[in-house]
Amino acid sequence: MSNKLSAMFKKNIRSSVMIIALAVVTILFEFLTGGVLLKPLNISNLIMQNAYILILSIGMLLAILTGGNIDLSVGSVAGFVGAISAVLVVSMGMPVFWAIMISLLVGLLIGIWQGFWIAYRGVPAFIATLAGMLVFRGLTLVILQGKSIAPLPKSYSFLASGFIPDIFGGTNINILAVAMGIVASLIYLFFQIKSRAAKSKYDFEVTPAWLFNIKNIGIIAIINAFTFALASYRGIPMVLVIVVVLVIVYSFFTMKTIPGRHIYAFGGNEKASKLSGVNVKKTLFWVYVNMSVLAAFAGIIFTGRLGSATPKAGVNFELDAIAACFIGGASTTGGVGTVVGAIVGGLLMGVLNNGMSILGVSIDWQQAIKGFVLLSAVAFDVYSKSKVKS
Repeated sequence: MSNKLSAMFKKNIRSSVMIIALAVVTILFEFLTGGVLLKPLNISNLIMQNAYILILSIGMLLAILTGGNIDLSVGSVAGFVGAISAVLVVSMGMPVFWAIMISLLVGLLIGIWQGFWIAYRGVPAFIATLAGMLVFRGLTLVILQGKSIAPLPKSYSFLASGFIPDIFGGTNINILAVAMGIVASLIYLFFQIKSRAAKSKYDFEVTPAWLFNIKNIGIIAIINAFTFALASYRGIPMVLVIVVVLVIVYSFFTMKTIPGRHIYAFGGNEKASKLSGVNVKKTLFWVYVNMSVLAAFAGIIFTGRLGSATPKAGVNFELDAIAACFIGGASTTGGVGTVVGAIVGGLLMGVLNNGMSILGVSIDWQQAIKGFVLLSAVAFDVYSKSKVKS
């Protein structure tokens, strides 16, 4: 039995280690901050402060899966699109809905432009997106003329900082949030049981029943503790719903659809995927189109969170998104990584930032510590691959 558990752990070692690391770091900062980290107010702030990085990390993961490619332009695209949306709403008086739609369309066009050069003209992704980073950072400064645009209407900021109203009319406790935790637990349990039954039916290896039950009880307890904490403040942040929906959609896309499998195949072995009939140029093109649309959306979320568009918006966003993916288990050579892993990596970075800020750690040291965490994650990736090969 111990050998079986050891083999299963090694098979999922990277994802297991990152989840354990997130739990350890969270508990550590909860202790060091005297219980401030996991207060309901701070949990809500933690979600809203890091939502844009989580959104970017989903798109960045797909780019990394294609062979370790990265998109250096996402921060500049986010800042550029945020500036455009603010100009449309504040300066031109356009309705919020149409301003957001036009801004997302701009993100789509940027993705088509960059994807064309990368996929169909063979320009290395690093160079094409580096050029994009410079171009759109400059255009952001041109549009804003070095000034911030504010204030943005509440309807614009609702996506980033609004809360879903409690339809049950709770007073001290948001009943809707508690109910959503229970529903999420039931859905999670249903799919876990269904997946286990399907594996057993075809004689695939499954987790021992006792470990399966312990894992599910623990995860369900975490889900309900999390939603109860949110219920104790103002309920479910709108941006949390957006992130959860994106995680579900992109997890399904990458794991259950043919185009998603093509992305993994591309990153695993480009020549073999070509011989298997995968249109690698088309796959690469749409990966970068998708990345720019998500960057545009992240820019709208970040601008709404600030309540204004600023010339410095988006600076270093790409570094945080890349770090989240690699910390969450993505391989530097492509073909390995999950959406959930990228989210775990983003949350780990978010907890580190938030915990160190509460403790009063300077920005300089925060950057240094995050750098060490990223290096450790990549070093672990290299080490684990060398052990597998040996």
